[in-house]
Amino acid sequence: MHGIVLKSTGKWYQVLLEDQQVVQASIRGKLRIEGLKTTNPIAAGDRVILDDQAEILQGREEYYTIRSIEDRHNYIVRKSTNLSKQMQILAANIDRAYLVVTLKSPVTQVAFIDRFLVAAESFRIPTTLLFNKVDLFTDEENAQFHYLKSVYEKAGYPCYPISAHEASTVEFLQNEIKDHQVMISGNSGVGKTTLVNSLDASLDLRTGEISKAHEQGKHTTTFAEMHPLASGGFIIDTPGIRAFGLVDLEKEHYAHYFPEMRELLGECRFNNCQHINEPHCAVKAAVENEDIAAHRYHTYLQLMHEDDSDPHRRSDY
Repeated sequence: MHGIVLKSTGKWYQVLLEDQQVVQASIRGKLRIEGLKTTNPIAAGDRVILDDQAEILQGREEYYTIRSIEDRHNYIVRKSTNLSKQMQILAANIDRAYLVVTLKSPVTQVAFIDRFLVAAESFRIPTTLLFNKVDLFTDEENAQFHYLKSVYEKAGYPCYPISAHEASTVEFLQNEIKDHQVMISGNSGVGKTTLVNSLDASLDLRTGEISKAHEQGKHTTTFAEMHPLASGGFIIDTPGIRAFGLVDLEKEHYAHYFPEMRELLGECRFNNCQHINEPHCAVKAAVENEDIAAHRYHTYLQLMHEDDSDPHRRSDY
């Protein structure tokens, strides 16, 4: 029996069957996937095979047992904690990721945007940036938006100004998402859940408030959850992310995950150029000529100099 995982809450999973019935399921024993050291072997978006017959747990409701996971075509992960070498799988089988960005209430750091994009590039997940709360922008913030839009669109990432409370600004998403499986992500408080609600009138997901003390969002989504849309397709709402620690990426490959750097790699004098101190480096020349944004290059340097084994490494990106 085949199904698709809508939500993972510890050892219990909500699974949508082919007949559109939603059932509870669990894993029997330990399930290892592709040798990954993860805190969650199954994530929202996974396609699974279950036993045909349900079981009863101590007189409670019936549940099914997940026997195996079908091959993923991609997934996206982050470090589970600063003190752990394990990963948390945020979602699986993603056709496109949408990163919600805000320039105020709260402020999304550009280094966070870049780290997310590096992770998405490494798993070959196309990504769109949604700049939310544009109705609150001052003239200065509007200028900042247009600057960032020019930087990221030049690197190949579509950017859209939206206001999740105004349906007209997000109508284009309904057509993009139709019949696809997409992920919405971003810091806490940027309006992910409000956006999901605006895309389907039948959804009424709980939204949170902004903490006035720190201008950060309060977590309202504990686990990633996938919602079928009436218009067709699925949307995965992920927990608010305050840190994005990259895992299992070789530092010599980081430049490949910055598209504007990747297209210049063949122009450096040295094949093993790390684009830091080497002479005749095409990437550094592009930064000096402002063909590559300085903040993007700064994020690259942070990644290259970061000590992955340091348990106290910064997490406020």
